[in-house]
Amino acid sequence: MYTGDKEYKPKPDETDQETQEPLYSYVANEEIIQAVNLAIQLNRPLLLEGEPGCGKTRLARAVAYEFGKKYQQDEQKWPYADWYIKSSDQARDGLYIYDAIWRLYDVQMTSQLSTSNVLDTSEIEKIRKRLSDIKHEAYITWGAIGKAFRASQKGQRMIVLIDEIDKADPDLPNDLLLELEEKRFFVKETGEEVKIDPKYQPIIFITSNGQRKLSDAFLRRCIYCYIGFPSTEKLEEIVTARFGDRKKWTTAIITQSVIRFCNIRQKMEENKGEFGKKVSTSEFLDWLNALELNTQKAKDLKSLLEQDNIPYPNTLFKSRDDLEFAEGLNNESI
Repeated sequence: MYTGDKEYKPKPDETDQETQEPLYSYVANEEIIQAVNLAIQLNRPLLLEGEPGCGKTRLARAVAYEFGKKYQQDEQKWPYADWYIKSSDQARDGLYIYDAIWRLYDVQMTSQLSTSNVLDTSEIEKIRKRLSDIKHEAYITWGAIGKAFRASQKGQRMIVLIDEIDKADPDLPNDLLLELEEKRFFVKETGEEVKIDPKYQPIIFITSNGQRKLSDAFLRRCIYCYIGFPSTEKLEEIVTARFGDRKKWTTAIITQSVIRFCNIRQKMEENKGEFGKKVSTSEFLDWLNALELNTQKAKDLKSLLEQDNIPYPNTLFKSRDDLEFAEGLNNESI
């Protein structure tokens, strides 16, 4: 089960061994932890909604990291796959993609082998091997859901992220209902049925920014969790997890940065109302990173946070109107 405990979080400056990207601690509240564990217990996808930049996407990786530390041996990663939805995606893209053109090319090449000297013997054998495989493995690229179903057959409970499902065509979530409900799908080119082992069901995270309403039929099959904007205390915890190991980020500086940011966000809420775009947690962390990279000591940070002008406003405000609004905030000396 997921706990969010500190002992299972990345250490400061830890990087992914494969990608070399930095790994950051994820700060989950009790509601999020409970929702994750309910989804695991009930074998239901966890649907995460919230404004952009609130940490929905990073939760799946945080759970995978903890499970790797807790349950895997020899520092092995917990099996993980992700599907970042594009507007052109169809449900089958999450299952598999079949390269019919490559197979047609192989078929055409075999018909010309007797008259062609272009290919050497080893290449000819590779083509014949691909064509003789009844499962057509060489021509299939498995999607995130397809990988998870196949991992289940090998006794692995893979974590899957389906990110921004509301970005896709409205039919895509409904087209996934069979796979989510019956835990199986067919490869129509081969007739193969790919079915989950009930003992090793994937742990599926689905994120949505709420830009499009999902169908009731789809929602019924999910556990739902809304990730709201963090409280001041949670923001301080998030900043401490990201920067707290560095000497210049004292407790007082962290509190000061959170207060400054919350004041900015509150002014934006007053100006834009409930549904306008406001600065997000991810943009807040970008802003702090800019402060981190352009200061040497705590006093430098303190000086920037206390100045009337908002330092490095381009990290927080992403439109001309917002930058003009920021200038107004500067004059108000928030």
